[in-house]
Amino acid sequence: MAKNWFELFDQHKVLYSYLLFALYLLINNSINASSVWMEHHRDPFSTLQWWEPLVWEYSSAIGTLILTPFLVWFFHKVPPRFNAVRWQLSLHFVASLLFCIGHISLMVALRKLVYGLLGRGYDFGPLAREFFYEYRKDVWGYLFLFALFHIAQFIYRRLKGDAMLIGAEQNEDTTAVSHNTSSPEHFLVRKLDKEFLVKVDDIDWLESSGNYVNLHSKGRIYPLRATLANTVELLQHKGFSRIHRSLAINHHAIHSISYDPSGDGEILLNSGERLNLSRRFKDEFRARFQGKL
Repeated sequence: MAKNWFELFDQHKVLYSYLLFALYLLINNSINASSVWMEHHRDPFSTLQWWEPLVWEYSSAIGTLILTPFLVWFFHKVPPRFNAVRWQLSLHFVASLLFCIGHISLMVALRKLVYGLLGRGYDFGPLAREFFYEYRKDVWGYLFLFALFHIAQFIYRRLKGDAMLIGAEQNEDTTAVSHNTSSPEHFLVRKLDKEFLVKVDDIDWLESSGNYVNLHSKGRIYPLRATLANTVELLQHKGFSRIHRSLAINHHAIHSISYDPSGDGEILLNSGERLNLSRRFKDEFRARFQGKL
């Protein structure tokens, strides 16, 4: 059966998302460049060359594209919460300043390079005035990217399906799994207007991801709103063990284990995937794994 568009997108979601954002910047900044060109040429004495607005806008776009992976990493590490609002605002203020400084630095460097190659000089202008001018735009761009990231995450999870404990559909507390006394046989996955079950035995490994734990099962990923520690505690009687600060594994999915002289290791799964085994969790994992043999 042919894969639908979402499954194809999901195979390389980071690459496709980046390319879509790059396409948006190309279209948006091309429109801005043409607007600048037309506004300047309303003045018959304008000396602006046709390529200058393109250099200005595309240098800005390239700077934004270079910095976007760092912003995504930061947004992922600092998800919005209802507590510690002042602390979050302070972090985002500092991050927006760093984004603006990086954006201006890259933008000006690219402009000076292009102007230099064309035998021209580029003057950014008085630093304090121009920084304030750029920061006004960059902080708005920062907020736009922040909103875009979280809206995209919400839509992606809705299309992919959120996993939850059966009977805990109304409970969104991330510690909910720790209140259960027995290991479940299935997780309930809600995907748009459909619900279906994922067998715990079919889950190969767990991956911590912000406020979620990604359940990896048969090549698919189902986000569960929980902590990795609580999820492993819930599933330990089903043969799950922690192998890394952000990873846990189903013993039945293991093909082989190898160890490095450093004390770390690597686990090869039956699916062909490889996961890192941290020395911090190695002894406990080996004791539990060998106890299952």
